[in-house]
Amino acid sequence: MLNILITGGAGFIGSAVIRYIINYTQDAVINVDKLTYAGNLSSLNAVSNRPRYRFEQVDIIDRTALERIFNQYQPDAVMHLAAESHVDRSIDRPSAFIETNILGTYTLLDIARTYWHNLPQQKKATFRFHHISTDEVYGDLTHHQPPFTEASPYAPSSPYSASKAASDHLVRAWHRTYGLPIIITNCSNNYGPFQFPEKLIPLMILNALKGKKLPIYGNGLQTRDWLFVEDHAYALYEVLTKGKVGETYNIGGNNEKTNLEVIYTLCELLEELVPNKPAGLNKYTDLMTFVADRPGHDIRYAIDATKIHNELGWKPQTSFASGMRKTVEWYLNNQEWWERILDSSYHLAYKGNC
Repeated sequence: MLNILITGGAGFIGSAVIRYIINYTQDAVINVDKLTYAGNLSSLNAVSNRPRYRFEQVDIIDRTALERIFNQYQPDAVMHLAAESHVDRSIDRPSAFIETNILGTYTLLDIARTYWHNLPQQKKATFRFHHISTDEVYGDLTHHQPPFTEASPYAPSSPYSASKAASDHLVRAWHRTYGLPIIITNCSNNYGPFQFPEKLIPLMILNALKGKKLPIYGNGLQTRDWLFVEDHAYALYEVLTKGKVGETYNIGGNNEKTNLEVIYTLCELLEELVPNKPAGLNKYTDLMTFVADRPGHDIRYAIDATKIHNELGWKPQTSFASGMRKTVEWYLNNQEWWERILDSSYHLAYKGNC
């Protein structure tokens, strides 16, 4: 049984990882989360009372608090998911991304290195620091280029992706210089239940249900590889427990779709599942509205997940069609979860495109 420290565990991907570990393994979890606007402990209601789950509300740049957590819980592994992750926010206010994604990762690495160095030899040999990153560090592709591999050069476009690229480099440096046993994963766009409604898919679902416009950046032909979050959670656990120290694994969904295709799919599902539309609305697609593109908008992301499949036997289990249906049905059946967010002091000021 592993004792796993997970940063950012109240976020979208982090909470999915915790639910997977508590429900499908015998491992214990220490969830370390600052609880920013996107952190939501209600995403963990199904597992929060389990004896193998602990929560600490701590900012990862708080060295004293992190040192106390390492000493108190004696983790066997770290899964580092805490990050500011919304591109539009990074363009408007990059300082939070520098602080959390770079300084926070440095603080965590520095504490983990000292902790690991002082472990008994047997625990030291099995300790892992798993850094969860994004495909956006590779920049973008044209529609004719092959997908990103683990050997693709870094060429980040936004303050968000630049801060994640910096954190990746720090993690590799701590391995090369200090020997810290690290693993890095870079994933494609995640979607699924419990995603904060500033992101493309949940924002479009909720806007459509309320008869609000569905804003589309530029021509809507930006292409992303979509990965169902529960498939990602399983992949991350496989990498943590079976991956090779010092290696990078790209995790993709094999579901390349343009933003237009995603929104059309959502509208079709809503036509089927919610035929009673807001007053005066004929078709959900009538809400689609093209808006000015955002600065530096990447054209295409695509992941080649051959390595993780060949070495660890992982591949996504959820098709885009089934994952989208599950996602739409979840938001329809969990109105209380997202209504609390919309009713809070937080205001969805962003267009939600990716």
